[in-house]
Amino acid sequence: MTAIALPTTTTLPSTLGNGLTRGAAELRMFFRSREAVLFTFSFPAIVLVLLGSIFNKGGHGDTPMSQVLAASMIASGILSTAFISVGVGIAADREDGTLKRLRGTPITAGAYFIGKIVLVAVATLAEVVLMLAVGVVAFDLKLPSDPAKWLTLAWILVLSVVACTLLGVAASGLAKSGRSSAAVLNLPVIALQFTSGVYVAMSALPSAMVRVAAFFPVRWMAQGFRSVFLPDGLAAEEVAGSWELGRVALVLGAWCVVGLVLCLTTFRWTERRAG
Repeated sequence: MTAIALPTTTTLPSTLGNGLTRGAAELRMFFRSREAVLFTFSFPAIVLVLLGSIFNKGGHGDTPMSQVLAASMIASGILSTAFISVGVGIAADREDGTLKRLRGTPITAGAYFIGKIVLVAVATLAEVVLMLAVGVVAFDLKLPSDPAKWLTLAWILVLSVVACTLLGVAASGLAKSGRSSAAVLNLPVIALQFTSGVYVAMSALPSAMVRVAAFFPVRWMAQGFRSVFLPDGLAAEEVAGSWELGRVALVLGAWCVVGLVLCLTTFRWTERRAG
């Protein structure tokens, strides 16, 4: 009796599976570019060394300003890696046709976004480790001994990376070309860093700036990281007199949703046609 071969069904790769595969490819391409790796990892640490050395004697009570900067500037590093680097990279990929070629593959927009998040997550983790090492060695930053603090760091990092990466993907469409993307994306980042307590204490800022900064994720990222690495007594120096970790989670989570919606509605595989 001859056996009848039944047709087999082929399971298409899921968006998550394709996204992780794309993330691995993004990591390989990133680490092959030595200049990009060196700049991405070293730039925030170099800025921290410069500013920490200049403002080492200020601060709050027994905590020097250099330690406050070391905690706050983790947010700056994430902005540089997630928002600017991703936005500039996508604008360049769109201009040179890389995105157009990817569109003809099983990579969906969702998988592409996941790939970028994987790249940023790995790069951010390495960058944070480097910045903490600089803070500990150069400015005597105290690492927390309470496991709850490290858990807080973990969820703030995850929400920050997702929100800033998705916003970087969405913002890549604001630039008309890859050449102009760096200038377009750096402007809001620089402004938000100065108005969100990264470089300047919130108590020294005009009240109008404080109110505007409260709508954006940078302020809450920096405040959350300060809650992990600075003494609890310094919470009194924040706008509300506390670390407000519940509000940090709420705002960053909301920006993750906003970033995803913006990505899905504005992401383009090809450049705008003139005219």
